[in-house]
Amino acid sequence: MSGGEFKSLEESLEKNLPKEDYDEVRRILYGKNVEKLDCPEAARLAEAGKFEFKAYSLVHTTAKEQGRKPNLVRIGLIQNHIHAPTDAPVADQFSAIYARIESIIEAAAAAGVNVLCLQEAWTMPFAFCTREKQPWMEFAECAENGKSTKLLSTLAAKHNMVIVSPILERDFSDRETIWNTAVVISNRGEYLGKTRKNHIPRVGDFNESTYYMEGEDGHPVFETDFGKVAINICYGRHHPLNWMGYGLNGAEIVFNPSATVGALSEPMWGIEGRCASIAWGYFTGNINRVGTEHFPNEFTSANGKPAHKDFGHFYGSSYVGAPDATRTPGLSRTEEGLLVSEVDLNHIRQVRDSWGFPMTARLPMYAELLARKTSPGFEEQIVKQP
Repeated sequence: MSGGEFKSLEESLEKNLPKEDYDEVRRILYGKNVEKLDCPEAARLAEAGKFEFKAYSLVHTTAKEQGRKPNLVRIGLIQNHIHAPTDAPVADQFSAIYARIESIIEAAAAAGVNVLCLQEAWTMPFAFCTREKQPWMEFAECAENGKSTKLLSTLAAKHNMVIVSPILERDFSDRETIWNTAVVISNRGEYLGKTRKNHIPRVGDFNESTYYMEGEDGHPVFETDFGKVAINICYGRHHPLNWMGYGLNGAEIVFNPSATVGALSEPMWGIEGRCASIAWGYFTGNINRVGTEHFPNEFTSANGKPAHKDFGHFYGSSYVGAPDATRTPGLSRTEEGLLVSEVDLNHIRQVRDSWGFPMTARLPMYAELLARKTSPGFEEQIVKQP
């Protein structure tokens, strides 16, 4: 069975294990049980649109408090594949993807989603593997008022929904420089701000530094009507201190919009976002695109293997992680989908109080270590055998 045919880990476990064993395996792997949410209209739209729809509630994992009312938020994640051949005109490729995303957003609205995030570079194929500049640079647009921002702003206002839109940005205020950027649109349909990818891969077919370099805007957190939101774009999830930055700045929900393939990163996928939720006390929304994208021209991977026209299989598997180590089941490895997760943001303080991670973090000790490491003459603290 190829990677593109294996639908999901959860489905395989449930199918092949006795129920008692499955329940215990699920508890160990995924934490507390999550409850299914009943969203009949969203389910109907998903069935008609032929995309997967899953909805869960994690609210029961949060204790009721005397002094605070529940702070419920519905998080939405969308994973999708491209909807036109990569040799079609750029405008046709964008229009095909947007039409699909618009229909899935309608289902998200029907499910009561408050904060929605799309996958990395959602407006285009993930063409950075090719190292070609044309036509892919033509997908780049202004973050503040580009085509995708205008279209999604209309939907955000219509549905009272915060939308995080990761795009290829062209910064017209700075020599038309290209960036990998996430735009945050408020639930009133207003441009709230943007953040850029902090870590750029140089691994295999991930030739992204041919197109853009690391962002320099730090770890901004966007205060919305539905919580404090941050975005750790794709490769940044491999860097624990990157996750830390959003936690120290007060994030309550951190999205990780991604485009990654099974041969390279899949064993890491279910660990990194969940580990960040635990360590830094916020919910994570981990989104990966799905499908295999074929390009007009062959390219190589600098590994001695034959040239090829595809990057490999993007394995989807989007999921939500919580501070207490609970996580939802993932979306399919093979299908487009919408994942909805209802959470109570009060959960964050409760877990911090329970585990005491902020109190025991020892940040000054690590700050001193990092200060020494980034200074000339650093010496490793090694105790040598006499």
